Amino acid sequence: MNKAGIWFSAISLALCAASARAQDAASFYRGKTVRVIVGFSSGGGYDQYGRLFARHVGKHIPGNPNVVVQNMPGAASLKSLQFLDSGAPADGTAIVTFNPGLIMGSLTAPSRTPVDFRKFAWIGNISEDIRVCFTWGARGIKTWKDFVGKPQISFGNTGAGTSAFMDDRMLMMLFGVKLRMVQGYPGSADKKIAIESGELDGDCGSWTSLPEDWLRDKKIDMHARFSKTLAPGMPADLPWAADLLPDPGKLQTYRLLMAGAEIGRPFLASKSIPADRLAALRAAFDATMKDPEFLADAEKQRLLVGPDTGAAVEKRIEEIYASPADIVALAKEIAGD
Repeated sequence: MNKAGIWFSAISLALCAASARAQDAASFYRGKTVRVIVGFSSGGGYDQYGRLFARHVGKHIPGNPNVVVQNMPGAASLKSLQFLDSGAPADGTAIVTFNPGLIMGSLTAPSRTPVDFRKFAWIGNISEDIRVCFTWGARGIKTWKDFVGKPQISFGNTGAGTSAFMDDRMLMMLFGVKLRMVQGYPGSADKKIAIESGELDGDCGSWTSLPEDWLRDKKIDMHARFSKTLAPGMPADLPWAADLLPDPGKLQTYRLLMAGAEIGRPFLASKSIPADRLAALRAAFDATMKDPEFLADAEKQRLLVGPDTGAAVEKRIEEIYASPADIVALAKEIAGD
């Protein structure tokens, strides 16, 4: 056989193998139910993204399984990850979305977050988590100078290790904000109620999860954004927090601590699922991100879409775990473990 014939045969075998894997995945998923497990209570940003994904991904998974959402709040979404390792079926029918602040928590506070994120099967990430810090307008804290100079400001938290927890610790230890952290809120929706009632002064949270009326009616004062990206509709003069840190050591630590926000709306599964099903779920995720109906649904809800593939997220996780020891040590001090 000549070289052209050998090349053609190799391509044909590869295509046949891919077709067989797709067929195997379709046979498995046909008639099944896939659960998208959200690590928080309903109504918050993670729940919104989880339900958005669940509404559209089923038609892209071979065999077109039914897809449902299950809320599993607990320990700042750590419970959902632990369930994936110890209680969920490891067959590709359970997908978890969780707070990516836990990724940094696993490095900086391993006693609180005893998870190795290299040991999961990453499916993809819908968007960077573009975060802002704000206070309720009635508090009269109008500027960054007011914010830093206030004798005490109360922010709420769903638990140690979350993105908001890390934001609050950075405000205190890098920026000098005199913050009182109130723990125990089940999700961001509960914190919003507490802010409106006067129980809390404000929060650091996702731009996309801020209520439309808060923005439209200027009910909040925004003080800084924790992401470099300036999202559509965000005030053009809202400072990036990194620009408020002239100290190079603090800046490098800040950038490591914000690495989890780059993986803002992640989805993963058990590392034990068969390779063909992981490939099918990753392909379904990628197809969903380009689906016009999915994109229209996201736009309607003011949810940002800027996806990363499962392979890209996996690579970023490896880079985070390879961070220099001295920078990790500084980050640990801020994390407060």
